Amino acid sequence: MKGAAPGASPWWTPHVHADRRPFLLARNRIVSAMRAWFGERGFIEVEGAILQASPGNEAHLHAFATEMLGPAGERAPFYLHTSPEFACKKLLAAGERRIFDFAKVFRNRERGALHHPEFTMLEWYRADEPYEALMDDCAALLRLAAETAGAARLRFRGGEADPLAAPERVTVAQAFAERAGIDLLATMTPTETDRDALAAAARGAGIRVADDDTWADVFSRVLVEKVEPHLGFGRPAILCEYPVSEAALARPKAGDPRVAERFELYACGVELANAFGELTDAAEQRRRFEAEMAEKERVYGERYPLDEDFLAALALMPSASGIALGLERLVMLATGASRIEQVVWTPVAG
Repeated sequence: MKGAAPGASPWWTPHVHADRRPFLLARNRIVSAMRAWFGERGFIEVEGAILQASPGNEAHLHAFATEMLGPAGERAPFYLHTSPEFACKKLLAAGERRIFDFAKVFRNRERGALHHPEFTMLEWYRADEPYEALMDDCAALLRLAAETAGAARLRFRGGEADPLAAPERVTVAQAFAERAGIDLLATMTPTETDRDALAAAARGAGIRVADDDTWADVFSRVLVEKVEPHLGFGRPAILCEYPVSEAALARPKAGDPRVAERFELYACGVELANAFGELTDAAEQRRRFEAEMAEKERVYGERYPLDEDFLAALALMPSASGIALGLERLVMLATGASRIEQVVWTPVAG
């Protein structure tokens, strides 16, 4: 059962829609089951505003820009959000404890089998709870999605994972050592990174490194080429303890400030979710955002404003853990869909 491929009939053609409809109905069932799951655990569903003064401040995320007109015609720049994260954290600062949001989010420069410019991100937050609790949530939601779709296995492009199996937990440093023979932590201190040391190790592992690559560029290339293709086969995987420089909104791990409380969930080689033990130090958050925007300007020639309202709210935000999960990707793996357009009710044309 396949949906419309690029260049084929539009999604609204009756025969194409008939082919996609079973995936879409399964999507609805999964969303309903998830809402019930969160409700049973005391979570409140919220709706973060889509229009934001800042779309997020990660160097390689690209937003859709627009503007707001005031009653007198005055113009103010706004963006469609790339995540409901800032809005949700403001709600935590306001006093909410457990919240979730099925948010429509928008990301430019993203289109492919696993990417769509408009998609649904499920985010949830736990105040005063460790980020390891989110790992347990992920395992439970994988099981729930598979059971709701009637799937014994999660599947994508010939790969499989058992949704009932406890996810494997591996640190980024372990993965670099096992898959690329690289001692990642030896190239890092709590305050700086050694680009030349990582570049030499990456070249030794067969990774192409350009003269103008930064430490972060080399890190990303090793991750994409050597680590990610092996994650989540047989059973799901949780890749945790990212370098603190690669976790702009996460707090450092207690006991090792070189790494952060960040993990990503994988199944069948597909990244499904990104989680943080949330950073609540406003001064440090500002410093990281400014560094991200400096990198964005260096690479893409643009930068986004900081959300000063968000930075002010961090002073009231409790210790918390939060996670963003790509709903369509999970539905794809639970239903066997091969392209994201098969599980989006009305795909964006073009």
